Amino acid sequence: MASNQPSVFIDGEAGTTGLGIRQRLERMPEIDLRSLPEARRKDPSARQDMMGACDLVVLCLPDEAAREAVALAEALDGAAPKLLDASTAHRVDPQWIYGFPEMAPDQPGKIATSRKVSNPGCYPTGAIALLRPLVQAGLVPPDYPLAISAVSGYSGGGRSLIEAHDRAGGPAFELYALGLEHKHVPEIEVFAGLDRRPIFIPSVGHFRQGMLVSVPLYLDDLPGRPTGADLREALRAFYEGSEHVTVAASDGTERLEPDVLNGTNRLDLYVCANEQRRQAVLVAQLDNLGKGASGAAVQNLRLMLDLDSRPN
Repeated sequence: MASNQPSVFIDGEAGTTGLGIRQRLERMPEIDLRSLPEARRKDPSARQDMMGACDLVVLCLPDEAAREAVALAEALDGAAPKLLDASTAHRVDPQWIYGFPEMAPDQPGKIATSRKVSNPGCYPTGAIALLRPLVQAGLVPPDYPLAISAVSGYSGGGRSLIEAHDRAGGPAFELYALGLEHKHVPEIEVFAGLDRRPIFIPSVGHFRQGMLVSVPLYLDDLPGRPTGADLREALRAFYEGSEHVTVAASDGTERLEPDVLNGTNRLDLYVCANEQRRQAVLVAQLDNLGKGASGAAVQNLRLMLDLDSRPN
C-alpha cells in the first residue's frame, strides 16, 4: 500500500452509520482504511493508539461516547488526528465546523481546513437545505412560525427500532418525539438562520431506508407575498452548479416517495405550490443513510483529506 495514502479509522464501525461509511470507504483505493480486532474495539488504550497512527478518525458513537473519544484524541496533542463526528454531540459547538458543504459558498473550504468537523443529522440536512436559502434571500423571516414534518425509514433509528420493524407485525407508522425536544432541532435552528424555534414532527415508516422532509408555508404571510416560482428560483440560484443538490424544475409533482434516492448522495428539493390557494409545501427528498449520514460523511472526509486534488 502506498505510503502517501491517508489513513482512516472508524471508531464505532459496527453501527448502522459506521457500516455504511466502511462500505463506501472500502471502495476507495486512495485511502488506507484501518480497523481494530473486535475484541479491542472498546479498549480505550487500543483506540487511542490507533487514533495516533491515523490521519483521520470518524466517530460513529453515541453522544457521550463521542465526547470521550474526542478527549482520547486530543490527549495525543501534536499526534492527534482530524476528527469527523457523526454523533449529535458537537453539531452546534462553535469549535467544530458543520459538515454541510452546500450550505454556503465557503463551507467546503472551512471543512477542508478544519481538524474537527461535525457531520449533519439526516432531518436537518433536508430542513436546512430548504430553509437557509429562503431565509437568506428574505423570503422567509427568521421568526416565521415554522412547522417541519419528516418521515424516515427505520434504519436510522438504532438497534431496538430496527429490530421492531424487521420482525413480523412491526409498526406501520409512528410519530415520535412528541415532547417537542428532538435533538436535531438546535442544528436546524442555528444553521437555517432561524430566530424562532420551529415545531419539528418526525415520524418513522415501515420501510427500511429513505426520507422526506416537508415545510408548509402560507405565501401571503411571507414578505412580498412571493409565488411558488419565486421560492423555487431562490433555491435554484443558491444551489446552481451543485454536484449533489438538485432543485426540481416545476411544481407539477403530485406525490413523492421517500426511497427514490436510496444508495445515492443526492438531495432533491421541491416547491409544490397552489397559487390559487396561496399555499406551498417545500419538500426535501434524500437517503437517510446517504446524504443524511454515511454519504455525507464520505463527502466531508474527501474534503478533509484533500482527496480530489491528489494524484491517482
